[in-house]
Amino acid sequence: MKLKEDMSPLLLQVFRSVVWVYSVITFLPWYLLSGASRSQAHAKRVKARSVSRNPAGPYRAVSNQLKLVSLLHEGVDTLDKVFEYAVVHFPQRDCLGTREVLSEEDEIQPNGKVFKKVILGDYNWLSYEDTFHLSQRFGSGLAALGQKPLCNIAVFCETRAEWIIAAQACFMYNFPLVTLYSTLGGAAIAHGLNETEVTHIITSKDLLQSRLKAILMDVPRLKHIIVVDKKPTSWPDLPRGIMVHNMAAVQELGSKPENSKSQPVPSDIAVIMYTSGSTGIPKGVMISHSNIIAGITGMAERIPNLNENDTYIGYLPLAHVLELSAELVCVSHGCRIGYSSPQTLADQSSKIKKGSKGDTSVLRPTLMAAVPEIMDRIYKNVMTEVEEMSSVQKTLFVLAYNYKMEQISKGYSTPLCDRLVFRKVRSLLGGNTRVLWSGGAPLSAATQRFMNICFCCPVGQGYGLTETCGAGTISELSDYSTGRVGAPLVCSEIMLKDWEEGGYFSTDKPNPRGEILIGGPNVTMGYYKNEQKNREDFFVDANGQRWFCTGDIGEFHHDGCLKIIDRKKDLVKLQAGEYVSLGKVEAVLKNCPLIDNICAYANSDESYVIGFVVPNQKQLTTLAEQKGIRGSLEELCNHAEMEKEVLHIITDAAVTGKLERFEIPKKICLSPEPWTPETGLVTDAFKLKRKELKTHYQDDIERMYGGK
Repeated sequence: MKLKEDMSPLLLQVFRSVVWVYSVITFLPWYLLSGASRSQAHAKRVKARSVSRNPAGPYRAVSNQLKLVSLLHEGVDTLDKVFEYAVVHFPQRDCLGTREVLSEEDEIQPNGKVFKKVILGDYNWLSYEDTFHLSQRFGSGLAALGQKPLCNIAVFCETRAEWIIAAQACFMYNFPLVTLYSTLGGAAIAHGLNETEVTHIITSKDLLQSRLKAILMDVPRLKHIIVVDKKPTSWPDLPRGIMVHNMAAVQELGSKPENSKSQPVPSDIAVIMYTSGSTGIPKGVMISHSNIIAGITGMAERIPNLNENDTYIGYLPLAHVLELSAELVCVSHGCRIGYSSPQTLADQSSKIKKGSKGDTSVLRPTLMAAVPEIMDRIYKNVMTEVEEMSSVQKTLFVLAYNYKMEQISKGYSTPLCDRLVFRKVRSLLGGNTRVLWSGGAPLSAATQRFMNICFCCPVGQGYGLTETCGAGTISELSDYSTGRVGAPLVCSEIMLKDWEEGGYFSTDKPNPRGEILIGGPNVTMGYYKNEQKNREDFFVDANGQRWFCTGDIGEFHHDGCLKIIDRKKDLVKLQAGEYVSLGKVEAVLKNCPLIDNICAYANSDESYVIGFVVPNQKQLTTLAEQKGIRGSLEELCNHAEMEKEVLHIITDAAVTGKLERFEIPKKICLSPEPWTPETGLVTDAFKLKRKELKTHYQDDIERMYGGK
């Protein structure tokens, strides 16, 4: 979407003439020297085909029509061997990095709230060899504490170097690793720990104090808690029978003559990954060593020139399949991983003291993964700053933005614009990023194009689920189209299953459509102790290939790329018989600058859609001032006139986004509180928890549907 060019037509024409002359002079030498024609041909080629010639598929990458790929290296078929391979080839290269905390202080805000601010130093690095020895000693120490091979052990910890050290130890010693989101509620955490019957758990001092301590009486089998923090801490008020150990002490225990070590086989469970619980009680997904290796093999193939010179920044939850897979891809290729958090990521992040540097500025990563929610925030924050620029600066930015959009849509680069205009924006992520991954939810076309333009790097949008090790598709970096998730990975194949109720068929024109089924060696073993769901969601075909039924609706384009167009669970039939895709409504409206987050809701007994909206505080305050309305954020959100004004703006955005009349929310309620994983209303990947949101806003639902 182009930005509005708010300047006189004469000046605009002069600018376009200058650009035209510049393009004519520079185009031919650039075109011949840069290999642009080859890049364009590569981007436009067919990337996947149906191996059966049937429009329903299965579709495979053109390079792997005969056989799917399942290994990175011959004979390297378990995760401990993957790490050993990296240690042999990159022993002294940096592996895991953590910033030193120089000082912490409390900063009182104008509203009286106290925010903790930190000043951080440089990254301290562990080499691959160091990491290997620490993991080996930790695994041996766990065995000395009574942890048995093929018996589950849990990790409940923030994303940090110790998480990966613990995970590698468990892979080496064949301890199936149970992962749980740190933002799950107490009941969900207890459910996961009890269902998997763990006796040992690895956690942090903060999470033990804030989340685990309250539920320990509900987890009777738990005997050992290993705290990863270096500071020794005593815990006198824990239930009897539970022992707390320091990670360093366990490693010291493991440095003595090695305990018995059971070598895993490819079919052994490596991870039991509990889902975020967006549709109810979290389910434990059983992932084998061979599943993960197949998944990371497919992902790595889509990242050109991935090697030991790359730096990845890890800050998303490692309990999420996207982050764990991304870090294992990096480890398998000798990259270095520097750890961060959403609160310290950039110079402007909430915990970084003003004037000091955030993690991206210090680390300057070349690789980064993000969920759309984070990219949407960056997009809206930058565009808000653009609105506040002087007229000359704003005009220059808008003209450069629109010019670059035209160029990249043709497959051309704009080195001069990148250097003169977008350098400052690019520096928000360290200025060195060459690949951005997006996953976890659909990324809007506007945000994807913004990231392409302002951060001067391709955005690889992917599609996968916990049940497929996060692997399914990833768009190629040379493909600058928006709204698509790319062709099947070399480890996966995809079929489209007709869904009669929703009106999606593989015979549809111009593109075949249907429910997405993913098959391949990356498809997991199923849900832990949940045979009914396994029968519903997984099946094995006549060739012994394992498949997962995703519940998502997709269509294949002529070049073999997939587009996600709907979700079976998000489809609601209104009173008059129209089908509304709630996800589609939300995706369109989230592009509105006034909206930070939105949940569309519809009741089949009613004739219209309603919405719960988290407004952008700055935009809402500006709108209130224009209308002569004053008050706190909470007062503005509860003001009937403001509700009406916001609804009017949302309706305009819906019409611009080409929503049907019956898809446009007729009533809304404004929420002054943002939806974060801590509120329990969204997952760690910021997916909406519809059931929890419905419960939370039940009174508003009744009001908007006329019940109150």
